[in-house]
Amino acid sequence: MDVTIHASFLPHSDPDASLAFYRDSLGFEVRSDVAIDGDRWITVGPADQPGTHIVLEPPGTDPGVTPDERRTIAEMMAKGTYATIVLATDDLDACFARVRAGGADVAQEPTDQPYGVRDCAFRDPAGNLVRIQECR
Repeated sequence: MDVTIHASFLPHSDPDASLAFYRDSLGFEVRSDVAIDGDRWITVGPADQPGTHIVLEPPGTDPGVTPDERRTIAEMMAKGTYATIVLATDDLDACFARVRAGGADVAQEPTDQPYGVRDCAFRDPAGNLVRIQECR
């Protein structure tokens, strides 16, 4: 039995800015862009991994989320402490240069970590932490 990652969800605060970050800076393809009742869900993913999806979603849209929880989510997104995703590349320096050139908020330049990986980090337009590791 194989288990794979099919989709991961990240909140967005500005769908167009998030689309530009994930499509234009990271080079992901757009798989779907769906608007429902004034909200927008955008699914992106690496072109060479058609079964792996990142769904950029409006925060707190689940009907079970209370107004107080929505406020907490908004506060955590504003601080950049709500969501994180870790990506991998075989050329960290080139990836870092491309994402930085796209105007992304740099949280950490490429660094050799004491736990054995070399990585960098950005904040996407919603404040989500996007870490990128070098995997060779």
